[in-house]
Amino acid sequence: MYIAAAVLSVLLALVAVAAGVPKALLKGDVSAGLRSHMGLSAGFVRFIGLAEVAAAVGLVVGLFWQPLGIAAAVGFGVTMVGAIGFHAKARDYANPETRGNAMAPLVLVLVAVAAAVTLTLAM
Repeated sequence: MYIAAAVLSVLLALVAVAAGVPKALLKGDVSAGLRSHMGLSAGFVRFIGLAEVAAAVGLVVGLFWQPLGIAAAVGFGVTMVGAIGFHAKARDYANPETRGNAMAPLVLVLVAVAAAVTLTLAM
């Protein structure tokens, strides 16, 4: 079970870093899109990015101390649930042009739940 937990944690950490760093630095299309399309402030976008980076660190450290990894996976999952809410509010799921990008948080919630469960079972 530990191998599955490690694989899921590392994959989720890589995705969290890749998503979080540009938001924390307010760089790239995603950061600009969150501000223009979603109407989020620069400070809130930066906060989301820092939370995603913190989740990545927690997931990696959580391979050695599982309670932190579980908390990081749950926290990242909660962040993605918030992303789903913002995408729903912006009606991204109804628009074929934006639906693809809006599906990513749905998948990541499932991966975060799987990581939390496997880390719990690996204890």
